[in-house]
Amino acid sequence: MDLFDYPKDNNNTTSGPLASRMRPRSIEEFIGQDHIIGDGKLLRRAIQADQLTPMIFFGPPGTGKTTLARIIANTTSAHFEQLNAVTSGVADIRRLTSEAKDRLKLDGQKTVLFIDEIHRFNKSQQDALLPFVEDGTIVLIGATTESPMFEINAALLSRSRLFRFEHLNEITINNILYQAIGDKDRGFGKYNIEIENDAVDHLIDVSNGDARTALNALELAVLTTTPNQDGQLMITLAIAEESIQQRVLQYDKDSDNHYDTVSAFIKSIRGSDPDATLYWLAKMIYAGEDPRFIARRLYVHAAEDIGLADPNALLIAHAATYAVEFIGMPEARIPLAEAALYLATAPKSNGVISGIDAALAAVKKEKNGTVPVHLRDSHYKGASELGHGVDYKYPHNYPGGYVPQQYLPDHMIRKTFYKPTERGHERTIQKRLDYFSERIKSDSKKP
Repeated sequence: MDLFDYPKDNNNTTSGPLASRMRPRSIEEFIGQDHIIGDGKLLRRAIQADQLTPMIFFGPPGTGKTTLARIIANTTSAHFEQLNAVTSGVADIRRLTSEAKDRLKLDGQKTVLFIDEIHRFNKSQQDALLPFVEDGTIVLIGATTESPMFEINAALLSRSRLFRFEHLNEITINNILYQAIGDKDRGFGKYNIEIENDAVDHLIDVSNGDARTALNALELAVLTTTPNQDGQLMITLAIAEESIQQRVLQYDKDSDNHYDTVSAFIKSIRGSDPDATLYWLAKMIYAGEDPRFIARRLYVHAAEDIGLADPNALLIAHAATYAVEFIGMPEARIPLAEAALYLATAPKSNGVISGIDAALAAVKKEKNGTVPVHLRDSHYKGASELGHGVDYKYPHNYPGGYVPQQYLPDHMIRKTFYKPTERGHERTIQKRLDYFSERIKSDSKKP
């Protein structure tokens, strides 16, 4: 029995949890991550040719990182070892690298070392690996759910190829579930199972791209359901809800309810109601809405509904967007909530969107405005002879860093696109614009 085999039961099916039993055993059985393991991709070619180099697998849990490492273990001619960074230390690294050196020297056989949760290794533990990765004693494969840019030493990163694993899409999770239902050797193919489409859809939605979560819920549903008189196991939506400990919300991502909820969320922010904002945010999170979608809406409305009334709003939205990518859910719900509350309670202004839309309308509908001669580029040869840049006044050479001069085309001199409100930071902006206006009036009265 090799490292990744499971003991057999009396029915000649592997024992253990369904998610473990259904792990793909070969690269042909591996589902998903086509961007890195699809036909013709570098990683697939390297595995098939048994030409492995140090690599780091990173991405959300349940997306195939450990599974792919196990496939490599079953296909490589190299000796395969595995460590879990949570339970291993420098002593284990020294023992394995010493054995790997002997193996390479005496038998000419390389050693592939797979380290799960490699981000759990501290700097000294990672440093202990580096010399053996550099001299080829081991071929390192690390797996992590964290960003390797922050959790793994730069020296180790520079010697490794990075492969990002993405959340599995709905079609992939659907295929994995039905594969488990139909597989007679490792799955539930020997059972007479009927599963409602709504139940499958719920398991897919709540699993959030995590195959392990979906399979664990399916297993619990099957093992806790009593067959009917015909010996059939009927997996209903109610059973699926109970098995994954989350009830269904009326929130189809392609339905009106989805758009209504998003609309309510946006309008609650615009209406400065923090409690309603949190409620609609919670509904979207609970229903499995893509957090990146939520972050994008916050980004847009930080500029659209708040704008320069509070310039920090855009920075807060950006930080929440980064948090979604950096720490992921469920923790990212907290910075998302913080950003949503900041936007809901910030002073409001639609001056930014009104200004840019008014400018776009002018560009689209009015005649094309030529650039005033004094604003034209004067850096190329012969520009000065054409008068380009002549009479341009450099604002920094004047008191207060400002000097009145024409910037708009001639036919648009009196146009105003940006109109600040009297709320928040825009009060300060308006005072500055009033000062500029007075300077223009004063300058126009001079002989």
